[in-house]
Amino acid sequence: MFRRVLVANRGEIAVRIIYALKELGIESVAIYSEGDRDSLHVELADYAICIGPPSPAESYLNIPRIMSAAIISGADALHPGYGFLAENPDFADICERSGIKFIGPDSRLINLMGDKIAAKKLMKEAGVPTLPGYDGEIPDVKTAEKIADEIGYPIILKAAAGGGGRGMRIVESPLELNKSFSTAQSEALASFGDPRIYIEKYIEKPRHIEVQILADTRGNVIHLGERECSIQRRHQKLLEESPSPAVNEEMRRKLGDAAIKGAQSIGYVSAGTMEFLMDKNGDFYFMEMNTRIQVEHPVTEMVTGIDLVKEQILIAAGEELSVSQEDVEQRGHAIEVRINAEDPEKGFAPSPGKIELLHLPGGPGVRIDTHIYQGYTIPPYYDSLIAKLIVHGRDRNEAISRMRRALEEFLVQGIATTIPLHQKIVEDPRFVAGDIDTHFLERG
Repeated sequence: MFRRVLVANRGEIAVRIIYALKELGIESVAIYSEGDRDSLHVELADYAICIGPPSPAESYLNIPRIMSAAIISGADALHPGYGFLAENPDFADICERSGIKFIGPDSRLINLMGDKIAAKKLMKEAGVPTLPGYDGEIPDVKTAEKIADEIGYPIILKAAAGGGGRGMRIVESPLELNKSFSTAQSEALASFGDPRIYIEKYIEKPRHIEVQILADTRGNVIHLGERECSIQRRHQKLLEESPSPAVNEEMRRKLGDAAIKGAQSIGYVSAGTMEFLMDKNGDFYFMEMNTRIQVEHPVTEMVTGIDLVKEQILIAAGEELSVSQEDVEQRGHAIEVRINAEDPEKGFAPSPGKIELLHLPGGPGVRIDTHIYQGYTIPPYYDSLIAKLIVHGRDRNEAISRMRRALEEFLVQGIATTIPLHQKIVEDPRFVAGDIDTHFLERG
């Protein structure tokens, strides 16, 4: 087992990892920028090292400084969290060559699944359902026109090296293709340093369904059910729940089998997520694989009782999974909302600043993952996520009622947050009925 782990991240996920390390009896090392000196993860860790100025490029994205901190602190492992360098194969490779265990899959797997074109080909070969489209790189707009004519409009252009909606364009007709292709290529190059684009058939009113998996070094691979992640803004998730209101037991079995088959086909090891799009008929198609812990992992923890971060750490240490597929049972229903320091009334403009008053909700079935506290000043340099509110109920109706109550109790003064937006969502009759898709917010 590891003696000391460096947490190469910040905010609520750094706090979450430190909690898991404490419960496992492992010492934690926090890294922080000058802009994060007062962050909670710095106070909670056993050791803390400043690695540079507030700019992410000079701190949380600076591999030499992070590795220096890991070596100086005597860490024998490193947990990347999510975002920043969590899916950077070069970072994982450097950790491996430095004798510091990267808590996640190895660099080969990160690189393999980070290339969306290669990942789709591999999943198709493994028998996992994939969207109709072209499995290779699209060199120019004339090739794109030919492929689009063959599979039929609407189509979607996607960045081969990307995610999070960047480099993505929906094209309804041939007239839109030329401009959309150039824009998608430029955005992909700017965001990922890779202009490659691929094409898929676009599904009308799709649901975004993902399956959590765990795979150890002994060849054991299990799934922990699905999460519904359809409520999004500009391809960024806002609310997640488990189980999905659209998935029955037969569909759940098929989704789980597909996720396991895909993971086994590449020899995957660690926690990971297979992401699918589901159409109105309940047919699902592989979209991508995330080779890290997800922001929304708590909803799976709430319905299964399995600590995913601890399992991820134990897997990295060479331990066998503590649970088998037969042990996994979904109990009740969980919903998570992401609380961001943004103002929905002003186009979701960031809202950094000092938290003058803070009251976190509590009571039965309520969990808060956060790094904020009263008097804390939210810096303007990083992602605006300040907390995740997760509730659990005996069924979906109770979970919704509990979320409404918790959101009403969640008081933050001094900054604007997305709490009012979430209150509107959980009151919306369409959401209550489970009538949701990835365009839920756009439809008003």
